[in-house]
Amino acid sequence: MNKEQSIFQRPLWVSLFALTAALAWGWAYPLIKLGFEAFQITPQMTVNKLLFAGIRFFVSGLLILIIGAQAGKDFTTRKKSDWWFILLFSLLNTTLHYSFFYIGLSHAPGARSAILNSLSVFCVVLLAGFFYKSDKLNLRKILGCAIGFAGIFALNMNSGEGGGEFTWMGDGMIILNALSGAAASLLTRGLGKRVDVFVGTGYSLALGGALLILPSLLMGAGLPHISLWGVVILLLLIAISTIGFSLYNKLLTCNPVGKIAIYNSLIPIVGAITSCLCLGEMFHMKYLLAGALATAGIYIINMPQAKNN
Repeated sequence: MNKEQSIFQRPLWVSLFALTAALAWGWAYPLIKLGFEAFQITPQMTVNKLLFAGIRFFVSGLLILIIGAQAGKDFTTRKKSDWWFILLFSLLNTTLHYSFFYIGLSHAPGARSAILNSLSVFCVVLLAGFFYKSDKLNLRKILGCAIGFAGIFALNMNSGEGGGEFTWMGDGMIILNALSGAAASLLTRGLGKRVDVFVGTGYSLALGGALLILPSLLMGAGLPHISLWGVVILLLLIAISTIGFSLYNKLLTCNPVGKIAIYNSLIPIVGAITSCLCLGEMFHMKYLLAGALATAGIYIINMPQAKNN
């Protein structure tokens, strides 16, 4: 029976899938900013940003549900009351998470936002130790997190981006987004107990996206300028959500939460580098140091333990 173990539990594939999700999400930082530019959404257009985000996640959720239907997935919940859990998960994982993210990202440089958002990685690893027996904290995990935090500090040292000044609309929103994402990660295993996790991911993105779209439309939001380039960027963001959340949520239900979440410490490095490449933000050598520290943290947390029981 163990030989029939899911591909999502085999170490090599776990690493490959987790890295794929992290790399995809890292590219979202410059793409969102490029999307704002293409659709001519200015930092002051808060409801327009929410509409842009809502369309992305609603379409991504529908795509996942269509793929799930084609694959013959079970769409039923274990109990009718499970819908309250799905609604809570949708609010945290999509609606609140990305409301904060899209607002914060339009008020802060992409590289700086990526750095701050990585706080969620280490929050998940540390908090999972209190909520799940399979995620108990040990010296290895604490050391891996400490090295990961060192990577964040290395990226933030002498940062010229945004003058290094804390702003509630920029940094504050990104921190709230990171905390929402961390809370949602801890709830993912509970989602898998109530509904097929692939279907649950589709439900959460579609429902969370709808909860972004409806209020923004009621407040008169729209996309100021529609162009082919803008549509291409939106499609790329939809693909990132579809691939990233499908892989990540499945991995979280099959493996210790902290072991998967630590891969997301690569997101700030990818986000910072791609922001430099795509947005013309200045590249700093400290990004290389941060990348090395994040990689070391991932290796330490995932390092095979000696079996001398």
